[in-house]
Amino acid sequence: MKAYRLRTASIFVILTLFMVAIGYVIGWFFGYGYLGFGIMLVISVLMSFFSYFFSKQSALAANRVHLVTREEEPKLYSIVEKVANEAGLPMPEVGISEVSMPNAFATGRNPKNAAVVATRGILRILSDDELEGVIGHEMSHVKNRDILVMSVASCMVSVLTYAARMFFYGTMFGAGDRDRDNNAVMLVIAVLCAILAPIAGLILQLAVSRNREYLADETGARITGKPLDLANALRKLESGCMNNPNNHYNDTAHANMWISNPCREGFMVRMFSTHPSTDERIRRLEILADAMSKGSVPAYTPDEDSSSTKLSYQ
Repeated sequence: MKAYRLRTASIFVILTLFMVAIGYVIGWFFGYGYLGFGIMLVISVLMSFFSYFFSKQSALAANRVHLVTREEEPKLYSIVEKVANEAGLPMPEVGISEVSMPNAFATGRNPKNAAVVATRGILRILSDDELEGVIGHEMSHVKNRDILVMSVASCMVSVLTYAARMFFYGTMFGAGDRDRDNNAVMLVIAVLCAILAPIAGLILQLAVSRNREYLADETGARITGKPLDLANALRKLESGCMNNPNNHYNDTAHANMWISNPCREGFMVRMFSTHPSTDERIRRLEILADAMSKGSVPAYTPDEDSSSTKLSYQ
């Protein structure tokens, strides 16, 4: 099994087990035995199914993306086509989001069902080489199946949060049929579940997301051979997201999709951001550029398993 498939399967299994465990605790508390276990198992399977087949349509609709042809957007279409060929991937659909925020994202469950989206803002401020670096990053997400993983992870974290709250409110209002002498203990457990379950799920989601952003930066830079252009693009995108009219500044539900975090900077945003810091991403890209110039990093080959790349030079 290739590394990306093993990692994807492992993340799904961990999140499913986590959800099932919460379901079992809720079922036990309310006196329904394994019913809560079964309900959460069914929910996790249904969510995985929905994310697998409908995550692309949901992402495009949520961001009001319209798909374009070569005739409508020749520059963007040609760059996407060039990078897809360099990466050894099928040509994805190409979309435009008519917002001034400079950003881009990719979506789709696999390379045969992918779409790469750029905003109108990013087309205005980036050079062709910088845009190629950004598209390389997005095509890396497609190659590594990152979109599917993060869609499922995001959905499951949301369900975990609501399940933990249900357990907490049920305990507060005495819905359980357990010995009332244990109410204080159960209330403590419910409070801990309400606080820790969403945090644990979020930490797992953030750890996966940040690691995959680094990986996409490296793989994309190696595909295009332009790590410094990607670094320059990231500088412009961060500044553009902070300084331009941006309807996504508090849209944490979709923040993980974009190459640059659209949410306003701040201590809490940085702590719970799905993206690593732009400065750190740029630092790694500069090191990669130096390593590539010295021949320390092998040339990218379309058939390599980029999801298992070792960032040892960092």
